[in-house]
Amino acid sequence: MSVNAADTAWVLLSTALVMLMTPGLALFYSGMVRRKNAVSTTMMSFCALGLVGLLWVVYGYSLAFGTDHAGLIGSLEYVFLLGVGQTPSAIYAASVPHLAFFAFQGMFAIITVALISGAVVERMRFGALLLFSVLWMTLVYCPVAHWVWGAGGWLFALGALDFAGGTVVHICAGFSALALAIVLGPRKGYGKGEAMEPHNVPMVVLGRDCCGSGGSGSTPAARSRPEAWRPQPSSPPTPAPPPPR
Repeated sequence: MSVNAADTAWVLLSTALVMLMTPGLALFYSGMVRRKNAVSTTMMSFCALGLVGLLWVVYGYSLAFGTDHAGLIGSLEYVFLLGVGQTPSAIYAASVPHLAFFAFQGMFAIITVALISGAVVERMRFGALLLFSVLWMTLVYCPVAHWVWGAGGWLFALGALDFAGGTVVHICAGFSALALAIVLGPRKGYGKGEAMEPHNVPMVVLGRDCCGSGGSGSTPAARSRPEAWRPQPSSPPTPAPPPPR
C-alpha cells in the first residue's frame, strides 16, 4: 500500500469543505430564529465542532471503524488515535493516510450532531444540548456508522451503499430531530401572540408569510430591520387643479 497524492488531496479538500458546512449551518440556523436567540443558536453548531471533534479522537472513530463485534459496534483499538497515522489502512483507505480518512469521517460526525440542533433552537438549554450530543453520538451515531460503513457491520454485510451519508447522517439526524421536537414541544411563546418570524433580513422580507407573520410591519422583527427595508409610507395623491373658469 502506498499513498496516492491525488487521492489524498481530494480527501483533504473534501474534509475541509464538509468542515465549512458547520459554520455555514450556524449562520443558516441563527438567521431563522429570533434575534435574542441568534448567538446561542450559532454556538450550538460551533460547540458541536469542538465537542464532537474531541470525542471522535478519544473513542468515536474507534467505535465506528474499529474491529467488528457481532456486526453492531467497533472495538476500542483506535482510542486516542492509537495506530492511526500516515500509513494507509488496508480496509478503509488503501491509497490515503489513515489519518486523512479519520479526519474526513470526523467531519460527518460533527455535521450530523449540528444538524439536530436546528430542531431544538429556542427549546433546549445549552447545557442540556451538550449532554444530549455526547449521549447521542455515543449511542446512536457511532453504532449506525459502524453498521453501514464499518467492515463487518450488519448493513455493510448486506451490501448497503451510503456514499453521501443519506443513512448515517440524514436519516439519523432527521428522525432524532423529529423525536426531540415532539418531546420538547413548541417554542416558548408559540401560539400566544408572540412574533416568531426570523430576524434575518432576507428571510423576513421574502418569507414572512411562510413564517406566519401575516405581513405585519409592527412586529419586533419588522421593527428591527434596517430603515432601507422598512415599508415607506406612500405620499398622498396630489389634488387635481380646479377647471378654468
